[in-house]
Amino acid sequence: MVRRKSRYLLCEVNVSDRSSLLLLSDRAINASVRAAVAQIHGDYGAALCSMICTVKYLNAHTGMLFLRCPKSCYRLVSSALPFITCIENQGQKLPCFLNCLHVGGTIRTCQKFLVRYNTQQLHRMLPKCKNQEEQLHIRKAILNCSMVKGKVGAFEDEDESEEEDEE
Repeated sequence: MVRRKSRYLLCEVNVSDRSSLLLLSDRAINASVRAAVAQIHGDYGAALCSMICTVKYLNAHTGMLFLRCPKSCYRLVSSALPFITCIENQGQKLPCFLNCLHVGGTIRTCQKFLVRYNTQQLHRMLPKCKNQEEQLHIRKAILNCSMVKGKVGAFEDEDESEEEDEE
């Protein structure tokens, strides 16, 4: 049996109103990505990415998502992401754009990059604090941005966590 190699794209959904992120769903994003690939790359891109590209993880509070696609067509997907201007979900159009932050071979490498990215963002926010209480809150958040070894992360599939509980 031949193993299919995949690439994971860590993307950030940028919207003008952060409260509208809660309207996002993985199906809506998946449909928007497929439509953008079909529009930009035609039938060839649509055929390559139609069945295999999926949204593996979506955090509607932060707007971060993982897209999984085959190694052979991840460049097609990443080149089509800037052309997504809105995502339609349940009849509502959400104006937004997707920013690809990282491309990795595994979800774990994308998780590690996301932790580093979040700590960099918190360090950028630290000088902009207005009072001492905000600085203390951000310093505490920086200290909490660490991965604990052996702990089941929120990014893993539920099936994997159930298997670990049984052992």
